[in-house]
Amino acid sequence: MIQFLILAVSLVMIVYGANFMVDGAAAIAKKFNIPNIVIGLTIVAFGTSSPELAVSSYSAWTGNSEIAIGNVVGSNIFNILLILGVCALITPLTILRNTVMKEIPLSLLAALVLYVMVNDLRFNEGTKDIISMGDGIILLGFMAIFMYYLVHLAKSSGETEDLEIPNLSPYKSVFYTILGLVLLVAGGKFFVDSAVSLAISFGMSQAVIGLTIVAAGTSLPELATSLVAAWKKNSDIAVGNVVGSNIFNIFFILGISSLVSPLEKGNITEVDMLTCIGASVALLMSGYLLGRFRISKVEGFIFVIIYVIYVAFQVGQLEK
Repeated sequence: MIQFLILAVSLVMIVYGANFMVDGAAAIAKKFNIPNIVIGLTIVAFGTSSPELAVSSYSAWTGNSEIAIGNVVGSNIFNILLILGVCALITPLTILRNTVMKEIPLSLLAALVLYVMVNDLRFNEGTKDIISMGDGIILLGFMAIFMYYLVHLAKSSGETEDLEIPNLSPYKSVFYTILGLVLLVAGGKFFVDSAVSLAISFGMSQAVIGLTIVAAGTSLPELATSLVAAWKKNSDIAVGNVVGSNIFNIFFILGISSLVSPLEKGNITEVDMLTCIGASVALLMSGYLLGRFRISKVEGFIFVIIYVIYVAFQVGQLEK
């Protein structure tokens, strides 16, 4: 119970740390007349994925690479199957044509690239399955291309003034930024340490706890954002939030984490990797192959059922 309490408190620290850091850094950037579009696509985007970054990078630093990879793979599965599934049950989700034609395929590409990189024994005749520092540089290269695409998309749409940036004094901006970073680092440390302790106490592998408990915990910001968007009938925000987060998780989070320390695949299984790919395929089928550019309530229900089956499979592995 103590470890679960530490897990919950550390997650709160991470979420609040992200908010403080984003507010402070955005206020500083605004004082230097940096355009809103740049702030939104860098500082704010970083802030929304900072829970995954804090947990995965600290996991890499401490040698718990299964949690680092499991957190990203599990978060991407959670994002599509559970978050979008539940959102579609609230209201059918209409998907923008641009998202279906470009961003969802890019999310699928990210999952496929990760699958190849993490299977060195199969594809590269390596000595172990690992995401190396070289792989991390490639992932960050993909991230740079994705950021360029987002900047071009935002400029062409002309939506550059929608960002709300707090009006903070210079000292308060710096204080918020430092406080946010401290909470992120400390929260990430406590979160990973308690997750490892839970894995040991329950006889779970770090991979399983990373794919389930850790992944669900770090995806709570995406869950809250998408649920509110779905409730307000803003389908494009609900879907875009998830798809963008999945791309960011693989290209940026694992890219940075592998530069901290190479990430061994460990007990991350083929089922986990193929489920991650399959979730993106299912989303693409819902949006494009069925020709309706939407996720219906029936499809949302199927998504949720698939996620329940996946979690049940993970629990079943513990009993063997």
